[in-house]
Amino acid sequence: MAVYNGEKFIKQQIESILKQLTTNDELIISDDGSTDETLRIVNDFQDCRIKLISNTQKHGFIGNFENALCCASGYYIFLSDQDDIWELNKIERCLYFLQRYDMVVHNALLVNYKGDSLNRNYFDTLHTSDSFLYNFYKTRFLGCSMAFRKKVLLECLPFPKNIVAHDYWIGMYWLFKYHQNVYFSEEVLMRYRRHGGNVSTSSEKSNNSFFYKVLTKRLFLLEAVIKRFIKIKFEL
Repeated sequence: MAVYNGEKFIKQQIESILKQLTTNDELIISDDGSTDETLRIVNDFQDCRIKLISNTQKHGFIGNFENALCCASGYYIFLSDQDDIWELNKIERCLYFLQRYDMVVHNALLVNYKGDSLNRNYFDTLHTSDSFLYNFYKTRFLGCSMAFRKKVLLECLPFPKNIVAHDYWIGMYWLFKYHQNVYFSEEVLMRYRRHGGNVSTSSEKSNNSFFYKVLTKRLFLLEAVIKRFIKIKFEL
């Protein structure tokens, strides 16, 4: 979990995660210099499964997630935002799919700041294709609904420069290299909170220019995917 000034919702999110963890699991929280009550709320849990990392310098949204992921020691990795709510069967269902696939991306219910349903699912808002080319055009990868095996992380770290999102990079790289090992589940396993102050705007219409969306976002991503693919191939 990458956090920054998340005092409004982080307590409920952490509670929804801890309920599903075993004694051998860990919740890594990387804080990017919060100035509100975020750190106090996290520390108040006094749970040994929580590993809090306080950045001395700001890493930004992508760097903060990379910082957290570099500390992950588990065989299965779940990405989490600071303001959502996990359903009680999220881990159980994701682990079920991860017995067969390297990566799972599940559906999510869009909710408002109170946690009330907006009567829309994430997949319904975008599209239903799992092809590389379609996701290259309009990605369906949502970090907080992604889980994957440790080997995915080992190939995707460190993050390349010029990527615009950690989830877009991880998902697209693995889809490019191992299309058959990425599974998109229609199951709603999380409540995805939209409250106007989100760091991510994945479910909303982009205001970025066509130049940015095509050249900056997608072409840099494609270049990074191909370079990493070649690098890993030659290392093997």
